[in-house]
Amino acid sequence: MTNEQERKTILVLGGTGKTGRRVVERLRGRGVPVRVGSRSAGRPFDWTDRTTWAPVLRDVGAVYVSFYPDLAVPGAPETVGAFADLAVASGVARLVLLSGRGEEEAQAAEKLIQSAGVEWTILRASWFSQNFSEDYLREPVLSGEVVLPVGTVPEPFVDADDIADVAVAALTGGGHAGQLYELTGPRLLTFADAVGEIARAAGRRIDFVPVSVEEYTGVLAVEGVPVEVVELLTYLFTSVLDGRNAQVADGVQRALGRPPRDFADFVRDAAATGVWDRAPHSL
Repeated sequence: MTNEQERKTILVLGGTGKTGRRVVERLRGRGVPVRVGSRSAGRPFDWTDRTTWAPVLRDVGAVYVSFYPDLAVPGAPETVGAFADLAVASGVARLVLLSGRGEEEAQAAEKLIQSAGVEWTILRASWFSQNFSEDYLREPVLSGEVVLPVGTVPEPFVDADDIADVAVAALTGGGHAGQLYELTGPRLLTFADAVGEIARAAGRRIDFVPVSVEEYTGVLAVEGVPVEVVELLTYLFTSVLDGRNAQVADGVQRALGRPPRDFADFVRDAAATGVWDRAPHSL
């Protein structure tokens, strides 16, 4: 990046989400000009409304690309590719893509980012530890019973803080262009292991109950969960959790020169906030 480009604003798509808001906080803490890309922002951004893209790209030098709801949904790669083309045409010199580990559809989006003609970095992340504290798994944890269609295949859960640290390094520093970082935690845990560690930290009983995919999707349908969300969760729990990601990677170490945070560190810090107390706390 040139000095002029370095002074430009960094656009953070999904800037109110799990990784995006952490990226925003870190950039602001460094005094870096940052623009939050979200539907609720003063200058709104919506992946489904392409008329919102050009305004948020004005005077932007780098973009953190986080696609909602997931790169696995139909049409996601094409949408990301179209955004990348517009970003480059608007003067963006660096793209950092949050991708999914083990997702073939996500890799299609990665290729479009890599071929956009500017500096790129791919962050290929495993399952977020924060899914248990800031997303759809928090309510089951609070209820004392986590029911999921997963068995004993282990996953190297990654901390969203590590993802944000790597993203900020790639957005602002040198040496990350053309790098694909596989981001994981330092050890493998089954979902039962993860729930067990959360239960011990929360100081109460939380059961993990494995069920069939049919049972799981049936409950979601009864609860009125949209069909497209059910399809996405089914894909993630069946295809991605088939053992293809049952190994740790060195992306955090390579990008930051330090080891990734352990799931136990996440659990300790999250429990201390009261997020898993029986009476729900504000996040």
